[in-house]
Amino acid sequence: MKVLVDTSVWSSVLRRKTSSDDVITVEFRGLVEELRARMIGPIRQEILSGILTYSHFEVVRDHLRAFWDLDMITLDYERAAEFFNICRSKGIQGSNTDFLICAVSERHNVPIFTTDKDFEYFVRYLPIRLHRPE
Repeated sequence: MKVLVDTSVWSSVLRRKTSSDDVITVEFRGLVEELRARMIGPIRQEILSGILTYSHFEVVRDHLRAFWDLDMITLDYERAAEFFNICRSKGIQGSNTDFLICAVSERHNVPIFTTDKDFEYFVRYLPIRLHRPE
């Protein structure tokens, strides 16, 4: 099964904030080796934004090109807004990108792999699943 990998995981692994035997890194590598890791354009943009040197930007960009994006359609943006409103009515805040991730995840029926604790709140009210390392 495909897994939508959130920016928090990509950043952790790419910036080497974790050791190579960290559970997140090990799980990420497994998803990559099994060709199950997916992203969406906004995640790709978040990962690439803020890279200080162009040469490093090119290296990361070129590595990320090996990963497939899940397609996005107008319905995803509408659903993301709906998810934002649902969560806001429950007192839960999140970014537009977070809710877009949730909408794409729901439509493609794929779990989200994240270390962002906000998703623990979203999953209580939204029809999404989180991928847990085994």
